[in-house]
Amino acid sequence: MDDFNMNMNNMRNRWKPRKPKIGKAAKRTAAVVAVVAVAALAATDCTYQIQEQEQAVLTTFGMPKAVTETGLHFKIPLIQRVQKVNTTIQGFPIGYQQDTNEVVSNEGIMITSDYNFIDVDFFVEYRITEPVKYLYTSQEPVEILKSIAQSCIRTVIASYSVDDVLTTGKSEIQAKIREMIMEKMEQQDVGIQLVNITIQDSEPPTQEVMRAFKAVETAKQGKETAVNNANKYRNEQLPQAEAQADQIIQDAEAAKQVRINEAEAEVARFNAMYEEYVKNPEVTKQRMFYEAMEDVLPDMKLIIDDGTGTQKVLPLDSFTGETNAASDDAYEPAAGESGAGTAEGTSGTQQAQNTQGGDQ
Repeated sequence: MDDFNMNMNNMRNRWKPRKPKIGKAAKRTAAVVAVVAVAALAATDCTYQIQEQEQAVLTTFGMPKAVTETGLHFKIPLIQRVQKVNTTIQGFPIGYQQDTNEVVSNEGIMITSDYNFIDVDFFVEYRITEPVKYLYTSQEPVEILKSIAQSCIRTVIASYSVDDVLTTGKSEIQAKIREMIMEKMEQQDVGIQLVNITIQDSEPPTQEVMRAFKAVETAKQGKETAVNNANKYRNEQLPQAEAQADQIIQDAEAAKQVRINEAEAEVARFNAMYEEYVKNPEVTKQRMFYEAMEDVLPDMKLIIDDGTGTQKVLPLDSFTGETNAASDDAYEPAAGESGAGTAEGTSGTQQAQNTQGGDQ
């Protein structure tokens, strides 16, 4: 019985399945596959491409280095790491959402120097100039730029009136904000450069205030139109008035010169007459008297009464109504006409001469 059990055990041990053993060929295959995988990984991770509007930061054991040249570059796989940075001009809005254009009230609503609320939208443009600082100086350099921009915007807007922000002061406001942001970004030194900041829109925060501001703008435009029309009328009238003034001045100057010339002629005539008077005083006085009488009494009629009731009128009137041609000549009485008329005329002449001589 014991022999039988022993035989059965031997038979079981003989027919028990054995575990297969891994051969040398299988180990070699696995090693080749591993080498190929590592080689493929190294081949794909040992190069990188930089485009024209990109820069890269190559990190070796935690030490960053900027790579600015475009083209194909090599690196050590699993040791060096590459981070690419876009160096084109990028931007973000302030006061509204760029995709939906919805208002962001906590960014756009501001207060002016005259204590008015206003909604102003800005767009900020920037460019990455130093990739290493951009990646390792701060976790969110763009947010730093946005915070600085909002602070500068509120500071500048608070120093201007609402009319300036809505109308004529936009260019000046943008220039001041840009200058202030650039100064603060230089202090932060996060590798970002501000390119430009522009006012997209500025309007009152509510519809009622907006309508009021539009009415004010309409009134301002009306005022400017009236001022322009007034200036146009002034420019049209001023040349005419100046021409008239010049004409009046020229006429006055001409009249003045005429008066001066006449006065100088009178003075010359008087001086010449005085020279003659000094030479012959009596003759000159008589001549002046006779000339004065001719001017004062050119058409005087002389009536001669000889005391007999007969009167003669000189000069004699023509029967045809024509003036006697001899009326201008001196009258000489006839030989028998030496009565009172002649004496009266002589006496009157002598008295006039004496009077004239007394006046002189």
